Amino acid sequence: MEYWNFKVKKRPDEIIEKLETELNSIGGFVFNKKNPTTFSFRKRVLYAWYMAFQNWTIVNGKLSNSNNENATNVKVSLNQHFLIRLIIYTHIILGFGLILGLLIAGKNEPSAYILGGLIIALGIVIWIAINKKFKKDAEKYKGLITETFGI
Repeated sequence: MEYWNFKVKKRPDEIIEKLETELNSIGGFVFNKKNPTTFSFRKRVLYAWYMAFQNWTIVNGKLSNSNNENATNVKVSLNQHFLIRLIIYTHIILGFGLILGLLIAGKNEPSAYILGGLIIALGIVIWIAINKKFKKDAEKYKGLITETFGI
């Protein structure tokens, strides 16, 4: 999870309207306005296999008025989609569970230990790849927000 705070010289309703129109003009985003002071957006998933390529980062924002009447404090958090984290944890737990199960059962089957090790290694490789993609996506979203508000 990554946090980002900045100040914009607009009212909260203007900020949400500007962000919504910008994202709608680009296309491919899902924009949720939960109440007048919070928003959330992410890339839309059109097909199931897009889940692995597009829908990894979710942007959540909270708007609060500052002391200045026309300025708004914007707090943005960028986090990974729950299903992506679930994939990582499932691989690592499954691999450790397989190895631990074999140790408890007292079976000495090298092929099963190798399979468990490969599942753990796959989980770690996916974890590293997802973290790199998350950092890249976070920079893209920061650029998009910066460009939208002219910060």
